[in-house]
Amino acid sequence: MPIEPVAVLVGVVVLLAVLVVFSGVKPVPQGSRWTVERFGRYIRTLNPGLNLIIPFLDRVGARLSMMETVLDVPSQEVITADNAMVTADGVVFYQVLNPAQAAYEVNELQLAILQLTMTNLRSVMGSMELDALLSNREVINAKLLEAVDEATQPWGVKVNRIEIRDITPPRDLVDAMARQMKAERDRRATILEADGDREAAIKRAEGEKQAQILKAEGEREAAFREAEARERLAEAEAKATQMVSEAIAAGDIQAVNYFVAQRYVEAFQALATAPNQRVVLLPMEASALIGALGGVAELARASFAGGEGAGPPGGDAGPSGPVGQPPDGPWARP
Repeated sequence: MPIEPVAVLVGVVVLLAVLVVFSGVKPVPQGSRWTVERFGRYIRTLNPGLNLIIPFLDRVGARLSMMETVLDVPSQEVITADNAMVTADGVVFYQVLNPAQAAYEVNELQLAILQLTMTNLRSVMGSMELDALLSNREVINAKLLEAVDEATQPWGVKVNRIEIRDITPPRDLVDAMARQMKAERDRRATILEADGDREAAIKRAEGEKQAQILKAEGEREAAFREAEARERLAEAEAKATQMVSEAIAAGDIQAVNYFVAQRYVEAFQALATAPNQRVVLLPMEASALIGALGGVAELARASFAGGEGAGPPGGDAGPSGPVGQPPDGPWARP
């Protein structure tokens, strides 16, 4: 049974309608933005979800991801301010904020961001010396981020982070830096050791000084005590001499005997301990010593009597004879 032309026409119309509907429905995935162009001119941006456009008049232009994107910066050689050659690489984290600008303000967005980052990387690192370059990565990251983010703002892109991943100096330069670091460590150790020796010497000197001060104070105190003792001894001797003199003046023969006997014994002690090898004959008998003392007393009584007589009444005799007559010995008359 032949198909009628009207039925064929209806089928074709329905198929075209279905195709038109499907061509006008644009489902946009989450995290993406699509631009819409009408006769090649940008008119609007499609958000995530189901969107409708006018078939045959509008078409989807650029499909852009709005998620944060990681861009790898390849390794490149950089000459520092002190003419050292280093190799550096890194990563860039950026995010599209304005799909229209990212699609129509720059061609090949990722390549543009990559080239811009590499150029600023050489510029920033080339303005620094090697020591500062190796120890100030955060400063390099901050300067790079500021420069690249400012340059990409007209493109509707926000650069969130730029991280220098690795900085590699030449091998000979690394060895020289290691030797320099070792020399610096040795210098610090020598300085610390010298400071320790100096502090120890100062402490020892202070200790010796304090010991000498204490010793001098002790000697001064001892000398003061000794002088005070001698002074008191001298006062005692003076007082004893005064008392003996007063006793002699009063006619006390016992005082004279005591004084003369004390001097006699002291003189004998000095003579016995003298550092010589002479032989001295002295009357060692107790009776001789007492006789000598009796003779001295007799002389004293005679001096007190004056012109009244030869001695006191009674004519006392000493232990070895009359008073005034010493026993046999060095004092004996022939």
